[in-house]
Amino acid sequence: MEQEKNLEQATGNTSVTSLSFRLGAFGAAVPLLFFVIWAITTSVLKLSSEIGLVLGAIIGISLGLFFSKSKWADYAQGLFDGLAQPIGVVAMVAWFYAGMFAQVLQVGGLVEGLVWVGAITGFTGGLFVGLTFLLAAVFSTAVGTGYGTTVAFSTLMYPAGVAVGADPTMLFAAILAGAVFGDNLAPVSDTTIVSATTQDADVPGVVRSRFKYAVTAAIPTLIIFIAFGGGSSIDQQVSLDGDISASGLIMLIPFAVVLTLALAGHHIITSLTWGIIVALLTISFMPTVDFSEIIRFNSESDAVVEGALIDGITGYVNMAILILLIVAAAHLLKLGGTMRAVTETLTKWIKRSVRRAEVAMWAIVALLNSAITINTAAEIAAAPFVREIGEKYQIHRYRRANMLDAVTSALGYIFPWGAPVLLGWSTIQTMQGTYEWLPVVAPTAVFPFVFQGWFLVIVMLIAALTGWGLRYQGKNGEELTQPPEK
Repeated sequence: MEQEKNLEQATGNTSVTSLSFRLGAFGAAVPLLFFVIWAITTSVLKLSSEIGLVLGAIIGISLGLFFSKSKWADYAQGLFDGLAQPIGVVAMVAWFYAGMFAQVLQVGGLVEGLVWVGAITGFTGGLFVGLTFLLAAVFSTAVGTGYGTTVAFSTLMYPAGVAVGADPTMLFAAILAGAVFGDNLAPVSDTTIVSATTQDADVPGVVRSRFKYAVTAAIPTLIIFIAFGGGSSIDQQVSLDGDISASGLIMLIPFAVVLTLALAGHHIITSLTWGIIVALLTISFMPTVDFSEIIRFNSESDAVVEGALIDGITGYVNMAILILLIVAAAHLLKLGGTMRAVTETLTKWIKRSVRRAEVAMWAIVALLNSAITINTAAEIAAAPFVREIGEKYQIHRYRRANMLDAVTSALGYIFPWGAPVLLGWSTIQTMQGTYEWLPVVAPTAVFPFVFQGWFLVIVMLIAALTGWGLRYQGKNGEELTQPPEK
């Protein structure tokens, strides 16, 4: 019987609903806190690596064992429950598809084509950074995934931008900022859907109501990127070895296919699959590209299978492991009561003030996003608290969804230990294997410049403090400018 019990725990057939920790709610936060400290320290010391971050996450989770007052077997089961959450797996698979798509476009010469466009149009330096922000915002709004946008644009626009005089840090920030815009506003974005459904709101209404917040943040963001985005010292002719030509622009066709399918409402995996197929067909007719660059078998190589498709997957294996560990560590916060303790403290502070209620919602979402670095996971964790506080003070469902999603989408792309930032950093490191001259921007260097994220956080805080855009919910769900009569 004991062996059967152990087998059930090992295979995840049982689940743990709560855990008890030494030091209470703080003890439950030890695994994630250790990882955050590890990530920041190694980044500041310029010792960061993907596998090193995986090690930091594992050490943090292991330390949590010694703070657990519950049985270690229950702690381990709680960890496995966290590893099995769909949100981590979904993100991981999306990365693989986006990585393959971006690598195929890169092999087809799209980077060189974009550099050629920049050279003949004068869209260099800061103008190119501004253009990157706009294109990333449009793409992420269409496909509904900021993570996929980060992968694609770090593969394509980042090397092209550096080659035409863009500042590497500002260019990386522009990619992340564009991803923020789309993740927040896209009707098909997972964060948009989660924020709407958890607050019992319709997606079209939510998107319409949040447009003003997104644009208010985007306008100064674009201006700053254009004004201060130049400054790269890389010479474009030397860096791309004279291979700049317009031929690679044909790879915009599969890019447009993905965009069109996503706008038509197809799932991101469906859109990317067709994009990859069209890209492969396009490359097969290009005399300058050997199809072996897409996939080849090499018995003398340790990998055996090589090429762009494999690179698109292997470049994110370590990140996939890391993301699962982070999601699991965040799940321990929930089991240990850390989230509940924070909410109870804020509820006592609110009292009867609607403004304080909104500030409390803003603070809860911000706090959970600082700890749970997968924005959708953080949003799911914060949603019940936002709904409970919002309904108590009769705040409209659109307003609650906007407060939940805007802060989540923003902070998810800012923190140096956040998954999208690490994902972009990892992608750029991969591209350095193709372009040896390509500078790698550390996560700790880019986070102050993700302006769309910072401005969106500030806009929502000002909205909470001043009541700008505040609407109350009527008996039939209508929006009211004044609290309804009870």
